[in-house]
Amino acid sequence: MASTTSSGPVTSTNGFIGAVTGNITGNVTGNVTGDIFATNQALSGAGAVNVTDMLTSLTTTGAAQALTLANGTTGQIKIISHVVDGGSAVLTPTTKIGFTTITFTAVGDSATLVYTAAGWAIIGISGAVAA
Repeated sequence: MASTTSSGPVTSTNGFIGAVTGNITGNVTGNVTGDIFATNQALSGAGAVNVTDMLTSLTTTGAAQALTLANGTTGQIKIISHVVDGGSAVLTPTTKIGFTTITFTAVGDSATLVYTAAGWAIIGISGAVAA
């Protein structure tokens, strides 16, 4: 199959086969087969976990470092993973459902959140502690 470059709305009645290189802006509906790679925020120390990258790789540099997470967009997924241990971090999202904070204390601690119309909800957690 030849390479094709398009701009504007693109619709396929038979699907797309092969690699998509570059950025996709807008909604993707249907089935996705293959690997999906998230963009990464490398966060060192206290601060804001961003809502522009799907993954935040957290390096702690002290005890009980404060992390914040602003409201997202309904359906958005956010993953926070503790990758370098120099202490602990406590995440407090602006709007959350069923928890107040998530604490990361060791390498490998992670949390996966989804933003709903009611706020951030935990859909997966490993090692980290929700309170």
